[in-house]
Amino acid sequence: MTEIDDVRVTRESYDEIAELYTTTFGQPIEENPFDRAMLDVFAAGVHGTESGLVADLGCGPGRAARYLDSLGLNVFGLDLSAEMISRARATAPHLRFEVGSMEKLDLADASLAGIVAWYSIIHTPPHRIPAVLGEFARVLRPGGHALFAFQASDESRGIQEHDHKVAPSYRWAPDTLAATLEELGFIVTARMSRTALPDERTPQGCLLAVRS
Repeated sequence: MTEIDDVRVTRESYDEIAELYTTTFGQPIEENPFDRAMLDVFAAGVHGTESGLVADLGCGPGRAARYLDSLGLNVFGLDLSAEMISRARATAPHLRFEVGSMEKLDLADASLAGIVAWYSIIHTPPHRIPAVLGEFARVLRPGGHALFAFQASDESRGIQEHDHKVAPSYRWAPDTLAATLEELGFIVTARMSRTALPDERTPQGCLLAVRS
């Protein structure tokens, strides 16, 4: 199957900067209290239901997957970039990391207890996001949890292009992404919008949802 141009650009770009990215963003994810709080709530939700597999989709070098593993979740990571996966495996050899696309998951229907998309839908053009989220809904069992993190736009803009340093990307207003999720059978249970930290260039958003 022919690779979509923007997917190829994203994969090649992250392959090229994998070492620099891992060094620059190598600090433990739990050092950011906002990130830690949302991941903790997600993990508590998964623990509160029937146990099962959790996927960190677009896992990069595996920061979120490692933290979720420390919280006792049965987690694996998937990423387009083979170089990112190589670094994830090196830092957490006890976890499973695979190269693959979140747009076509090699997973059975309703096979996951949870999905984390930690800044990983940002490079997908908005017109393809409903299909991506539909694929998430397919592999997530009813009652399963999904957590999304993204650079946030203000509500008046909805979706806007973002000057990302690696590959073309898009900022989502939390309410706009929430509405898209709800149209696809998710129930949004929590959302967070916050101002940028000193090392960030834009406001940030998180949404937690449950597959209905």
